[in-house]
Amino acid sequence: MVHRKRHLPEKTCPVCGLPFRWRKKWANCWEQVKYCSERCRRQRQTTGESGKHREEGTPE
Repeated sequence: MVHRKRHLPEKTCPVCGLPFRWRKKWANCWEQVKYCSERCRRQRQTTGESGKHREEGTPE
């Protein structure tokens, strides 16, 4: 059996800027999914507009 995953929906993570694809565990909440991983979700407060991680104490 060949799995064809090229037709899955895709989004771009606002924190790291990398694309990520639909997962079965997100089937019921795909519209609310914004981040590719738990790590990016936790770092969303320390990320600047450009999508790159800021250092602590650096002014915006």
